[in-house]
Amino acid sequence: MKRAKKQNEISSAVDLVTLADIVERFAAKTVVVLGDFVADAFQYGDITRVSREAPVLILRHRETQIVPGGGANAASNFASLGAKVIPVSAVGNDEAGERLIDTFRERKIDTSGIVRAKNWTTPTKTRFLAGWAHTVGQQVLRVDYEPVRPLSEFDRKKVRTALLAKSVRADALAISDYGLGLVNLSDLRTATAGIKKHIPVTLDSRYCLTDYKRAGITSATPNEAEIEALHHTVIGKNVDELERCGAATLHEMKLRSLLVTRGKDGMALFQQSHLPTHIPVHGSNQAVDVTGAGDTVLAAYTLALSSGATPLEAAHIANIAGGRVVMKRGTATVSRSELLEAIHSAASETNF
Repeated sequence: MKRAKKQNEISSAVDLVTLADIVERFAAKTVVVLGDFVADAFQYGDITRVSREAPVLILRHRETQIVPGGGANAASNFASLGAKVIPVSAVGNDEAGERLIDTFRERKIDTSGIVRAKNWTTPTKTRFLAGWAHTVGQQVLRVDYEPVRPLSEFDRKKVRTALLAKSVRADALAISDYGLGLVNLSDLRTATAGIKKHIPVTLDSRYCLTDYKRAGITSATPNEAEIEALHHTVIGKNVDELERCGAATLHEMKLRSLLVTRGKDGMALFQQSHLPTHIPVHGSNQAVDVTGAGDTVLAAYTLALSSGATPLEAAHIANIAGGRVVMKRGTATVSRSELLEAIHSAASETNF
């Protein structure tokens, strides 16, 4: 009953057939993704015993998986949703960087905009997952490897050149800023000044959202915690405080739309000359794994806007995509067929 109620809430706000038509257009779009590309490493092990050296578990290594994370996961989501994606970033001349590029090549993603930087480390998040035989591994430790020095000016110039060249004919530009220093605001302003004025320029920034207020951004997709940090407040169940912070951010950054993701509380959409719109979470509110969910939202929202959706229609599409990806373990993506299936399922339940 709860699920049917949520589908009815969706249908009362937007036309589900229209949403499906918008998603069908994703394949015709080209998107440039600029941002911090991260390698997400998962070390899986079976628990054997407790160490005699310290009160810690000893794991027998079973397998290691390395998948795109951060901005690289955003790029993967754009590709999974059917778009032609052109990543622009830098990775180190190391194994993690090589694995990211190999993964993109296997998926037939253009890697010409990814700079291989010498004397630089590919940001890597290594998660150790422990479990007994035939059980699902649980994360017990995460170790992060980050560059110890900024990207050299030589390599940054290469990134700038790639951004300017690749973004000219793009249908959208998405920025994924994980705070690792890849995005240069001056270069971004130059790029946005030279692209087609009507295309969406979207932003997902973990730490410095309002630094982008003069960078040509049209829409942003922060989560609630990032909005709280920006405004030095706590929102929780206080909808008035959420709306105050959302409206202030929208006005300060002069955005066309601001989509705030709220986990189990859904999303809140802010637009110029519109009242805030609150969208309930799609599907179950018991997420399996929220790793990388913001990347999926950024991709779905950006593609929908570039495909002619209104911000409200785009928000619902992003909400459905986000609801799907959090039911998967690890750093995951949502395919265009999965998204269409979810929309058609919502439509059939509404008509029941």
